Amino acid sequence: MKKVLTCAALSIVLLSGCSVFPQKEGIIKVNDDVITRAEFDKAIDKEIDNSPFKAFGGSANFIKSDDNVMYLIYKEKVTKELIVKSLLDAEIAKRGIKVTEEDIKAEMKSIIDKVGSKEELNKILKQRGVSNSEFTEDLKTQIKIKKLINSLSNIKISDSDAEKYYKNNPNLFKHGEQVRASHILISADTLQAIRDMKKKNKKLTPLEINSKVNTYLDAQKVRAEKVFAEVKANPDNFEKIAQRESDDKISGERGGELGFFSKEAMVPEFSKAAFAMKPNTISDSLVKTNYGYHIIKVTDRIEAGTTPYVKVKDEIKFYLETQEQVKVLKNLTDGLMKTAKIEYIDSSFNPEKKLIKETTKTEKK
Repeated sequence: MKKVLTCAALSIVLLSGCSVFPQKEGIIKVNDDVITRAEFDKAIDKEIDNSPFKAFGGSANFIKSDDNVMYLIYKEKVTKELIVKSLLDAEIAKRGIKVTEEDIKAEMKSIIDKVGSKEELNKILKQRGVSNSEFTEDLKTQIKIKKLINSLSNIKISDSDAEKYYKNNPNLFKHGEQVRASHILISADTLQAIRDMKKKNKKLTPLEINSKVNTYLDAQKVRAEKVFAEVKANPDNFEKIAQRESDDKISGERGGELGFFSKEAMVPEFSKAAFAMKPNTISDSLVKTNYGYHIIKVTDRIEAGTTPYVKVKDEIKFYLETQEQVKVLKNLTDGLMKTAKIEYIDSSFNPEKKLIKETTKTEKK
């Protein structure tokens, strides 16, 4: 539950995308505002880079053509978001809503409190490819939207509202047996190694790629065995070794820390090993998964049960408040969309024209 609500806390910020773009080639006119091709290109690249396609090289390797069905889906989504952003920006300006330095500091503190620390926030931003300047600008947009919502509705979630939600949704707060563990990963992902090898040298033949990948995997196994021996000889230095050696850079920066997790949260081989271990022990051997070789350290364990209301009350209140804010914002944007004058300068961005084409094709068949 905490993970879901933390993601919700960041979702508006990370998806708002409020950068300033050069007014060059206009593609859509929303009332008096013009959305440019540069705005669209940057927004769709960001969307693709935050999607599962990131594993395949992100926007750099994505085929940006109307012949690509996935591109059309992202194109329509991003186009709608840019139109809504334009309408909200105009409404915010119309109401004279401003952001002060105090507003930014307070919002920053609120987000840091939710994710745990400033260091954790920086890791999340780094993972999503968001720079500090982009985040600050996005933060300003979130504050403006919050002020806009507050000017339209006085949302207050009481303790009784939160308690009612807790009682009506018991399954959300149940958890199975969990362990807290850290790990050191020595990467040996065959598919990822093949992709990386192809990307480095596109002239290699399949046989040459397989040969180089096998050499790399053999070397990683030797490296894993060497690191494992070091950990076994110096168990108290697990965190330092993880920071230095782990190929999982995100957990590695935290000394390999993964936090608490259920059996279902990890791949079977990893879970089987971790849940068979006692607290304050290190795995007796390397644990092999599709990701590579893991050295696991279990530090704590909790039995299956239900998280007490007192521990999740604030998270529930935040979640319910966010849901109400979304409703207010949707009602506002729906109203603005109905009265907006939208001109598709580039007709390929008009969703109605695409729908007409698809309907015509279906009728002909």
